[in-house]
Amino acid sequence: MKPILENLDLIDLISERHLLLRKITEKTWNDRSDISISNSEWFIMARIYRIRPTLAQVSKSVDISRQATHKIVRGLESRGLVIIEDSTENNKDKCISMTTLGEECYEKNLALKAELIDNIADHIGRDKVTHLKEILMADWGI
Repeated sequence: MKPILENLDLIDLISERHLLLRKITEKTWNDRSDISISNSEWFIMARIYRIRPTLAQVSKSVDISRQATHKIVRGLESRGLVIIEDSTENNKDKCISMTTLGEECYEKNLALKAELIDNIADHIGRDKVTHLKEILMADWGI
């Protein structure tokens, strides 16, 4: 184990690994693609993939202010990754959906993450990756 990780508690270890994985996935994508996408943008894209939520629903699900969510979504729209439309149920609400390009990027990013998971499994073992996933999905009682 890296010395920097040795003295961290469980919460900080999870946080450090999460930050590292996000940094790696963002860098890998941006190195391989002409369309630069940040972790915040991927986070929002994950919430709208194959559904058409409102801006308010996305904002609540990502725990980011409505204004910040709107700014991120506008950035995605400017690159042709999402479209923003009036809701059919309420004219005040805006719905967000991915364009074909957005879905293609999202699916390519899923493949990049699968490569990273395979790399991790090669280093620590597939059984440990499976077990870690089970632990993370379990009810922690919190």
